[in-house]
Amino acid sequence: MDLIDDVKKTIQEDIKKLQHELRVILPDMIKKAVELGDLTENADYQYALQRQEFVKIRLGNLSRRLSDISMINISTLPHDEIGLGSEITLLNLDTDEEKTFRLVMSEQTDPAKGYISVQSPVGQAFLGKEEGDEVEVKTPQGIKNFEVLKLKTVHDFKKES
Repeated sequence: MDLIDDVKKTIQEDIKKLQHELRVILPDMIKKAVELGDLTENADYQYALQRQEFVKIRLGNLSRRLSDISMINISTLPHDEIGLGSEITLLNLDTDEEKTFRLVMSEQTDPAKGYISVQSPVGQAFLGKEEGDEVEVKTPQGIKNFEVLKLKTVHDFKKES
């Protein structure tokens, strides 16, 4: 499975869970709350209605995101520049530390694993850069300077599989 398929699968699982909640769980909650009588001060009823509205909005957002992701064509991603799916080894020019990151979609972000979102300011700073480039990154802790030591694009990962 590749980068895009992993995100699609995660979103499809979330959609399935939310659809079950919308079609089975919430109607049951509403039915039980209605059976209790007076709905004006019924917290369970109010919660179920609010949750139902939230789930509908979330389903719409996830469906749009799934559609957007489905339109990504891996073959159009750069072969020699940093882009979605790239693994980059960086040298922090201020501390002389090396770190390796992988640029992923927001749904896969996990700083502990070194997965940085391409939508984040840090991810954005590296997009389009090549091995040997020096990059200035604005972080909450201040400006940091890096050199791109190694680049492995999504295409390189495809070759390995």
